[in-house]
Amino acid sequence: MITIGQLARYAGVTIKAVRVYHERGLLPEPPRDSSGYRRYSAEDAIDLVKIKTLARSGVPLARIKELLTANSDEFAAAIAEIDRMLAERAEEIRRTREQIAELGSGDRLFVSADVAEYLARLRALGVSDRAVRMERDIWILLQSVAPEQASDWVADKLDAIDDPRFRAIYLDYDAAFDWSPDDPRLVDLADRTRRWIIGRRTGAGRTTPALDPKLVRLVNESVGVTSPAWERLTKIAQKATTE
Repeated sequence: MITIGQLARYAGVTIKAVRVYHERGLLPEPPRDSSGYRRYSAEDAIDLVKIKTLARSGVPLARIKELLTANSDEFAAAIAEIDRMLAERAEEIRRTREQIAELGSGDRLFVSADVAEYLARLRALGVSDRAVRMERDIWILLQSVAPEQASDWVADKLDAIDDPRFRAIYLDYDAAFDWSPDDPRLVDLADRTRRWIIGRRTGAGRTTPALDPKLVRLVNESVGVTSPAWERLTKIAQKATTE
């Protein structure tokens, strides 16, 4: 008869593991003897080795008791089922590792390849990190709530960024974030932007994809990045559309 410490050493596990197996009903817990110790037999050691082997092979603890008492056919069927479960878990782990690896690729984890390309081109253009982050957050939201519209819009944006006038307007708009709301350049920037939009809508039979007004409002409220100069630009643009 051996103590719990000796049992654990013989089986190559910790005393804590033995107690867990007791709690799970996998290994019977013997009563204490007159000295207050629990004494284990060689059979307990053999059962503990079996439990440890199954557990380390990936068998869920909830299935181990079933396997310990199964006949050969039942054992084989249960192992086959457990193997399928482990294969599915392995596939989940593989996919998770791929996603973790994609963290190194930055934006591509959160947005489509087309949007990631657009954001990369903005960075290459010299657009501020603030503006790129704002754009990325907008696209994350758009692709989540309106994926088809987002796909149309990013195609339009990739086409627009090839236009030198658009690139110049974008850079000036980005820089205007820090301008004074009284800066006279704001009026010119708003006018250039308006003329570019009108010219693009009418040129070469192009139709710019339209967004649901409710979606536009949702995006504007969600992003929440603005400045006094940008607010002035918005007011100038709104005034121009009503005149």
